[in-house]
Amino acid sequence: MSIPQGVTTSKPNQVCKLLKSLYGLKQASRKWYEKLTSVLLAQGYAQSSSYHSLFTLYKNSSFTALLLYVDDIILTGDSLDEFLHIKKIMDDLFKIKKLGQLKYFLGIEVAHSSQGVTLCQRKYCLDLSQDTGLLGAKLAKTPLDPFVKLHQDTSPPFEDIASYRRLVGKLLYLTTIRPDIAFVTQQLSQFLTTPTQVHYDTACRVVKYLKSSPGRGLFFSRTSKLQLLGFTDADWADCLDTRRSTSGYCSFLGSSLISWHAKKQHIIARSSSEAEYRALSFAACELQWLAYLLKDLRVSCVKPPVLYCDN
Repeated sequence: MSIPQGVTTSKPNQVCKLLKSLYGLKQASRKWYEKLTSVLLAQGYAQSSSYHSLFTLYKNSSFTALLLYVDDIILTGDSLDEFLHIKKIMDDLFKIKKLGQLKYFLGIEVAHSSQGVTLCQRKYCLDLSQDTGLLGAKLAKTPLDPFVKLHQDTSPPFEDIASYRRLVGKLLYLTTIRPDIAFVTQQLSQFLTTPTQVHYDTACRVVKYLKSSPGRGLFFSRTSKLQLLGFTDADWADCLDTRRSTSGYCSFLGSSLISWHAKKQHIIARSSSEAEYRALSFAACELQWLAYLLKDLRVSCVKPPVLYCDN
């Protein structure tokens, strides 16, 4: 950190070495992560090589997993003694707050039942509708008008660029649980610098669509088979501005949807088959990463992954 004003030094261009993490400093997040990682590794936890925020412990035939997001932590496993042990150590070092069974995490609502676990963002959707002033607006049946092709059109520019960026940012966070808006959000994210009125109206249509079903989310069955399945497709040369294709894929663990993505390809494909192959490569990389992640979680798949394409 820079030397404070009024402190004289004998040599020019000197800096202070940061010994304790302070809020507001650029180094705070790195020092916090470094400290917490060292504590977990000292307790025998292993850091996942495929997802560095995941720490696992396998001891005496019991398994414990710890997932970290900044200073929010999810702890799961089959050993209550290990839960009490690691929580006591972390409480002595960091003064943590114990919230009990997972019900709400980073705006995501978690509901447990005998059939499985349900995730949704109902409150977040309703708050978004209220913030945008669309709580009483007419509902939309689809997130994107099929007759509207988003591009850098000649419609009047939208003057409040900051509000457009905030709205798209909130929609991006909603794609954590809502794969049905992943494609339209990817389309809206391309016009953050110079949005037009058409782009803003499309973003408002997404909010109206979310308001029609704010409690829609994901369901993870407790009886789902342990096999990775991937589905992929590509929209060849759909971008009117660059003529690049868009790849889309989704991955299932049995009958449970666990990952999805919609992204514009890096280069222009000369044929629809080339665009499909590139989409397949993206989906194959995702399945490979999921296989590594399941291995770190000590989950054994009953069958090898299967990848389907629409071609």
